[in-house]
Amino acid sequence: MNKIPSVNLADFLSDDESRKQKFIDEIGHAYENIGFVALKGHFLDDNLVDNLYKEIKNFFNLPTEVKEKYEIPGIGGQRGYVSFGKESAKGKKEGDLKEFWHFGQYVDKDSKYANEYPENVIVEELENFNKIGKETYQMLEKTAKYVLRSLALHLGLEETYFDNYIKNGNSILRPIHYPPIETEPKGAERAAAHGDINLITLLMGAQGKGLQVQNHEGEWIDAMAEPDELMINVGDMLSRHSNNKLKSTIHRVTNPPKELWGTSRYSIPFFMHPVSDMKLDVLENCIDEDNPKKFEDITAGEFLDERLKELGLKK
Repeated sequence: MNKIPSVNLADFLSDDESRKQKFIDEIGHAYENIGFVALKGHFLDDNLVDNLYKEIKNFFNLPTEVKEKYEIPGIGGQRGYVSFGKESAKGKKEGDLKEFWHFGQYVDKDSKYANEYPENVIVEELENFNKIGKETYQMLEKTAKYVLRSLALHLGLEETYFDNYIKNGNSILRPIHYPPIETEPKGAERAAAHGDINLITLLMGAQGKGLQVQNHEGEWIDAMAEPDELMINVGDMLSRHSNNKLKSTIHRVTNPPKELWGTSRYSIPFFMHPVSDMKLDVLENCIDEDNPKKFEDITAGEFLDERLKELGLKK
């Protein structure tokens, strides 16, 4: 496959069973073959998207010393600011050429997960930053819920199989700023080749060139969404749970050509995570003679912990 397929969530949400099944078949085929789709019909409106970009640009334009006061020690970068070059891809020593912010889950005070997650960090200098971030988080979480419902049906599970695992899940909204490149990067990229940790990732801001996906032949192909589309890919947790039936695909963000080094790039992934006690054990109906069980049993929390250490975000 050398092109990212486009699907429309309106088909899945339709009362027409044939349209719903068409969506399930299309997204299932895409995730078995390349692990990425471009999705129309999500729950973000243009006004919210415009406001979010405005707020994140305002934040990343703040002086470095102001941003750094929102970098919280001891939480593995799970909330607030993570400074430039701090994160690296698994197995790569050079830090990625990016800085980013993390919005996390908004749990009820009486939830058993309330003490598990760090508090979201409030930016005092920007009145609307946290409000717009929360609204975006919730609309992307809602979109992700229906994508996972379609995948549950594709895998032969109950439609709502994932619902209780993602309610109060450890999901993260990550506005990223790739600043202008000032000197020869010497092996560093805006985001080195990697697979995502989580169930699925919903990416805003994949309109310009830069994001590339590695297909099964090992070729890098450009992944560019239309302005009204989100790019959505399978993460390692879902790949593991489905015995690699649904593919977590290696992807990267390349450095621009030298004449564009002076420009910033912004992208905003939403990493859909389940609750930490979800068992990622391989689903029985994804195991057969041709596809024996490929992965050991593990919980989502244990798997995340393991990976954060590999990425250098946790000691």
